Amino acid sequence: FVFQYALAPWFVKWNGSINPVLAYTAKSWLDGCEQYINNEGESSLQQSCTGNNGVYRVAGSSFLFFVLAGLSSLFKPTANREAWPAKFILFFFLIVGTVFIPNEPLFSPILLWVFRWGAVAFVIFNQLIILDMAYNVNDSWVEKADQAEIDEGEGAGKKWFGALLASCSILFIGSLVAIGLMYHFFSGCQTNMAFITVTLVMGVVCTAVQLSGEEASLFTSASIFAYSTYLLYTSMVKNPNGECNPQLGENNVSGIFLGIIITLIGLGWTGYSATAHRAVGEESGATVEDEEGQRSTSNGNVGGIVVGTNRTADEDYGTINGSSIANEEETASTKNFSNSWKLNLIMALISCWYAMALTSWGEISAEGAVANPTAGEVGMWMVISSQWLMLALYLWTLVAPLVF
Repeated sequence: FVFQYALAPWFVKWNGSINPVLAYTAKSWLDGCEQYINNEGESSLQQSCTGNNGVYRVAGSSFLFFVLAGLSSLFKPTANREAWPAKFILFFFLIVGTVFIPNEPLFSPILLWVFRWGAVAFVIFNQLIILDMAYNVNDSWVEKADQAEIDEGEGAGKKWFGALLASCSILFIGSLVAIGLMYHFFSGCQTNMAFITVTLVMGVVCTAVQLSGEEASLFTSASIFAYSTYLLYTSMVKNPNGECNPQLGENNVSGIFLGIIITLIGLGWTGYSATAHRAVGEESGATVEDEEGQRSTSNGNVGGIVVGTNRTADEDYGTINGSSIANEEETASTKNFSNSWKLNLIMALISCWYAMALTSWGEISAEGAVANPTAGEVGMWMVISSQWLMLALYLWTLVAPLVF
């Protein structure tokens, strides 16, 4: 936001300055955006163009940072938790360095296309995050209901089941209401009608298949339906046809807000949840501790006094058995961080996603005018295609156990 709405206008106003550094910086930020400058020297389209490139600078810095961190973690598993002061300094200088780089061709179009494909990958991966969250919430509340039945007596768990059903109802009703509104406001062309209908049909089919089996919970289907409805709206507000898109050329505040919420959900669950780590192949600390305990038991290492010696088991560290334990602990620690590069990959994809969320997938628009309608059309098809793929994958996870 700072680069998009504060720094971009501030740098641009120094265009033609007698200060060579400020003049060069202004020229770098206006690179590729000169065509949108009017007779007064500025325009809303020009501000949109420079603001978008400001977002690409920050997102490009974070993308490169997490790619480098991922490569470091791939070759040295513990690198992900080391030298953080140096990493903060590196990230700071990456951002500062991008201020002096011209927009073309690095930020637009090269990084713009990297962000678009990275955002599509995040849309697909975010399905795993949402599914993982939904499964965990469902299992946790069901467990709490069962425990309440045991501790407080029969009927005490109904409050948890009620909360679960209420959450499902809110997600389903909210999605259906949103789809109804989109039928009303975005039904100006057949393309939008097809998008809305496919989303509604797939949501109903996925829920029906889920209810016919035991491979998913109703809460997961409700969550996926709500997420697909959000993607539907995101795709349609990028339609460059004014007959199809009543919000064409306007600042999509609601889309930006929802995009930030999705970003925060991805960041929060990926960064702080052990189950999110397992979803991308990460092992939680508890898993490693259990494995260590099992190995210790199988090797016959017991606590307390060691029979036949004058030393306790704690004092035996450094002997054959002690060094064996130390080696096992070191191996377990390395194994625990061996997949940390995947976490950095997710963060790199999130960098791509928020870049597209803040810039409407590279669209330059203001005051009802769109300077690059092709960008909106590309964004529309990329988002809706990723939604179709996501729904197809979720449907397959429900159908496959019934078929095979």
